[in-house]
Amino acid sequence: MTLTTGSAAPAFTLPSAPGQPEDVGAMFGTRKIVLLFIPLAFSPVCTDEFCAFRDDWQAWDSLGASVFGISVDSPFVTDKFRKELDVPFPVLSDFNKEVSAMYGAIHEDLMGLKGVAKRSAFVIDSNGMVAFEWISDDPGTQVPFDQVKAAVEAAD
Repeated sequence: MTLTTGSAAPAFTLPSAPGQPEDVGAMFGTRKIVLLFIPLAFSPVCTDEFCAFRDDWQAWDSLGASVFGISVDSPFVTDKFRKELDVPFPVLSDFNKEVSAMYGAIHEDLMGLKGVAKRSAFVIDSNGMVAFEWISDDPGTQVPFDQVKAAVEAAD
């Protein structure tokens, strides 16, 4: 399933650390949300992406949206990744690959790895609708930061 602009965003809960679920779906309809799917924690492009968000955090924070990173790595890995990079937003584990699949952001096979998340960005507006979606089949392509920011600014 691929989500498009104007679709209702599927609600979900994922752990930010072992035994620490984050009910992201409960926030839908109450505030703007940015979802950042990454292929694998600690890979170079994923690290650069989250460091770019961290380093420009004041600008992102001023937009009034909650930001969540999502990786198919285990919650042990996503928690360590967040802590080591000092990322100011939760990095959630989609270890069972269900949320990546719901958002149409999953590689069937990436260099022999089955079920790795596609580098993707979604902006969910304060009504729980997809206001922006960007999905790359190339894991080396970086998220279009300016487009994501513009979508957050434009979302109601």
